[in-house]
Formats: sequence, structure tokens, C-alpha cells
Amino acid sequence: MSLDRIVKLLLVFVPVALVADFVLHLDPVLIFIFAALAVIPLADLVGEATEELAVYTGPKLGGLLNATLGNAAELIITVFAINEGLIDLVKASIIGSILGNLLLVLGLSILLGGIRNGMQTFDRRTAGLNATMLILAVVALMVPSLFDAAIQDNLAAEVGLSEGVAIVMIVIYGLSVIYAFTNGSPVTRDAAHHETKWTPRVAVGILVIATLGIVFMSEILVGAVEPVTQQLGLTEFFIGIIIIPLVGNVAEHLVAVQVALKNKMELSLAVSLGSSLQIALFVAPVLVFISLLMGGETLLLVFNTFELVAVTAAALVAAFIALDGESNWLEGAMLLAVYLMIALAFYFLPATTALPH
Repeated sequence: MSLDRIVKLLLVFVPVALVADFVLHLDPVLIFIFAALAVIPLADLVGEATEELAVYTGPKLGGLLNATLGNAAELIITVFAINEGLIDLVKASIIGSILGNLLLVLGLSILLGGIRNGMQTFDRRTAGLNATMLILAVVALMVPSLFDAAIQDNLAAEVGLSEGVAIVMIVIYGLSVIYAFTNGSPVTRDAAHHETKWTPRVAVGILVIATLGIVFMSEILVGAVEPVTQQLGLTEFFIGIIIIPLVGNVAEHLVAVQVALKNKMELSLAVSLGSSLQIALFVAPVLVFISLLMGGETLLLVFNTFELVAVTAAALVAAFIALDGESNWLEGAMLLAVYLMIALAFYFLPATTALPH
């Protein structure tokens, strides 16, 4: 049985999660697990439908669809978390997504691709540009976090700084998307060779239904977070850093690993690094403005020291590995080792620990 078919079979958890929550009122831990498993195939369907539409709309508009909907599942989950006032969970999931893509996904891709294909190569110029963008993303996350110490008694200044930085981040991300389109990125080139299996109407219908499914599952998932943290002894911080990003991005993760196994390392890097950049430079700043529109607690681009150290280390290691234009399985093992160390550190971090900025 193919991996794609296994993912599709997880759709059975959509009705299971709905019945478990609204009819049977089962244990919150079970509801959380069912909803998390249900999000995986729904996110996969969103990505598949977007790929199909990209063929009909052309590489440029298709690339824009991919850029917009690539992290739709996680964006929806975090919007519900903002609505519930779980701001720390949202910020942790932003950092967790970046860590997951740079260390776990890229690490698995390089490790498995290297074991199967030996030394793999990719375009140094594109990799160098992505590495530079990664460092820029880290700087963008660090600036409001570090300067917040001087203005934390002035909420208007804090909000103004986060808003200003968010606008700059969105603009530079938009420019990077335009540059990728005009220079023929690996993603757009690959989309051009994709054979269609759905009509545009079917693709749009599946996209809408899958997105609505993610909305319902996200509401159930977020609603079960607090009981789960209490029953399992996990911190909200750990769930945000490790679990939510895995659930929201697992379909995209599988794509990156699969293309690496096919010796398409350039495309694999475009997926993993591109997703990290999208989260840091697009999703995170968009969530700032969404929180303002929702009228609750404002999401500030202010991250604690542990988060900043982790994301900086991940970006530096990934950038160094990408710069030489080639990879081997040992470099993949190194990335996975860093991810495991960071995951262990966040797992053992007590909920009562003060999280300094």
C-alpha cells in the first residue's frame, strides 16, 4: 500500500472526531488524537487540489496559490488558538514549524535521499539565496523580541513595533515570491510537468470541502489542548513547538522526503526551506494582524530566549549545509540530532519555568 493511500485512509478520523466530540463526549485526549489524525489527510487534499489548480492557472498564479495555501492547515489552527487566547501556543507553533521544516523534514530528506542516492547535488545559487533569506527571517523575529525589553511597559509601542516589522516581513516575502516566479523556481518548474487528474471544478470543490474540514477539526483540536496538557503532563509550550507543527505540516513533510528519495534534492529543499520562510515571513506577520482584527489579546512578534536560541541554531545549521550545493546522509543525521536535542529540551522544560525575553 502506497504512502499516499495510507494518508487518504486517515480521512475516516474526520467523522470519528466529530462523533467523539459532539455525540459521545469522549476523553479529551482521544478527541485530540482523532482530530489531529483527521487534519493530516485534509491538509494533504488542500495541497493536492492546489497542485491541480496550478496546472490550469499556469505556473505564476499556481505558485501564488501554493504560497498562499501551503500552510493553510496550520494557519487555521493558530487562528482558533488566538480566538481562545492561547497566544503562547501560537508563538510556539510558529517556532516549531520553522524548526520542523529546517531540522526534521530537511534532515529526513537528506538522510534518506543520501542513503538511497549517495551524494546529492542542487543549485548553489538558489540554496545560497534561501540561506540568506533564512538568516533574514531569524533577524526579523529577533528584532522585536530583543527590543521589547526596552518598551515592554508601553503597549502602543510594542504593538507598533510588531506591526511595522510584520509589514516589512510581508513585503520582503512578496518580493521573494516575485523573484522565484520570474527566475523559474524548482517548484514552478515541477508544477509544469504535473499531469492533471481533476477538472478545475472538482479541484475547487475539494479545496473548499477540505478547508472547511480543517476548520472544524482545528476547532476541536484547539478546544482539547488545555485538558490534554493537564492529563498528559505536557506543557502548552511543548504541544505548540512539536505536536501542532507536525500535525499541520505532515503532508508537506512527506512530499519533501518523497522527492528527495527520487533524487530531486533541489525540489526537496524548495519545499522544506520554502515552507520555513513562508511561516516566518508570511504566516507569522499575518497572524499579528489577524489577532488585531479579532479584538482579543494581540499577538506580538516577541519570542522568549529558548525559542530564539533554538530557531537561530536551526537556521545556521541548515544554511551551512545548503551553501555548498551538495548533501550526504551524514548531514541529514546531524540535522535530526539537533531536532531531537531541542525537542528533548522543550519536553523537560517545566510549565512553571519563567520564559525570559
